[in-house]
Amino acid sequence: MLAAFSVAPSGTGREDGSVHDAVAAAVKVVRDSGLPNRTSSMFTEVEGTWDEVFGVVKRATEAVEPFGSRVSLVIKADIRPGYEGELDAKVERLEQAISESDE
Repeated sequence: MLAAFSVAPSGTGREDGSVHDAVAAAVKVVRDSGLPNRTSSMFTEVEGTWDEVFGVVKRATEAVEPFGSRVSLVIKADIRPGYEGELDAKVERLEQAISESDE
């Protein structure tokens, strides 16, 4: 399965509203998990089994809890049994389709 998620605290008390320290704590959990992952400006994607992925999402959410009075979590999942390596393969197929449409 692939999951894209975003986790951030609110009620941080920071004047500038920044949550980068909390997000860094969550991303560190994901990277330390050893699962294939990628982080963009808005989401972190992680690939593994249902239990692996949601275990990482849970630990990442817990890592954010100390940074504010509440936590917001958004998750989107692609559950496709029997497939692995889709974190990169889906993007490769997309790029190939774009390239072929230009021919």
